[in-house]
Amino acid sequence: MRSKEVLLLNQKCAHTLSFYDLESGEVLKNIRLPDFPHELVVDSKSRFAYVAHYGIESIHHYGNQGGCSVFVIDLEKGEHVRTLNTWPFYRIHGLGMDDQDRLYAMSEGNDTLLIFDEPEKRDEADRAVPSGGYKTHLFALSRDGETAFGINLLSHTVTLIKPQDPTFTPVAVYPGRKPEGNRLSADEKTLFVANRIDNSIVAIDVETLKVTHTAATGEDPTRIYLDPNDRLIVTNYGESSLALFDQQLNSLGSIELEHRPVALAFHPDGKRAFVTFVGDKMGVLDLESQKIVRYFDTLDTPDVVTYLPPIK
Repeated sequence: MRSKEVLLLNQKCAHTLSFYDLESGEVLKNIRLPDFPHELVVDSKSRFAYVAHYGIESIHHYGNQGGCSVFVIDLEKGEHVRTLNTWPFYRIHGLGMDDQDRLYAMSEGNDTLLIFDEPEKRDEADRAVPSGGYKTHLFALSRDGETAFGINLLSHTVTLIKPQDPTFTPVAVYPGRKPEGNRLSADEKTLFVANRIDNSIVAIDVETLKVTHTAATGEDPTRIYLDPNDRLIVTNYGESSLALFDQQLNSLGSIELEHRPVALAFHPDGKRAFVTFVGDKMGVLDLESQKIVRYFDTLDTPDVVTYLPPIK
């Protein structure tokens, strides 16, 4: 399976994690998971992927507690091999890994960050710390795992969290209305946050927790990415476009798309990005021409995509 370059794609409403051949777009394997898996993250060796079990279709769907686990995928075998238990913490969504391959999983249902020190070996969390906000959907994580920032949809806050210090009280800052997208700068001195209701992106100094810059995005910005050229790329979910900025939030223009974008991943060559779209499509974006050069057909509701190199 991994003799070629592969795209690993979560398809939320197909309840499936799939391996796609990067060049042909052919499906190499589908792994059926329990209903409504959401975010995913891959360890530093591309050995295991971890998939959050949110357990409901979206934040706008009500009526049950959602999922309380993280699925472990062996990327060499292409199999779901274990399940990490997060009970009694539900609606697992945001995921992250630090430079020691410790796994961090956010329970949106309980506004709690769970830490697994050895997720490749142990099925239970080693620590849990409060997010300090309400409806904590995503988070940003420093490379050393000492600092995290909870992104809180309902309290409209960003909260500083210390995952290794259970005595630390989270500290909140107001970035704008309904923050969701987030990205730390390469030097980890600045946190960029997208506010969905305000149609804005802000820069927060991580030392002072002050907003230092603000810029307008397109309609309903949901995710922020840092491309190989150090540009910030924002997915404008409400108007089928990508907005580009430099690190001081000066506008670098926008890329008009045929479909509403959901998520991005970049090829190591720095020339291509892979964009998932609402519905059942994924596109290859040429970063130089800023054009979608081809589409892949996917299963229902493609979401997070990750590049996997060939196994040597």
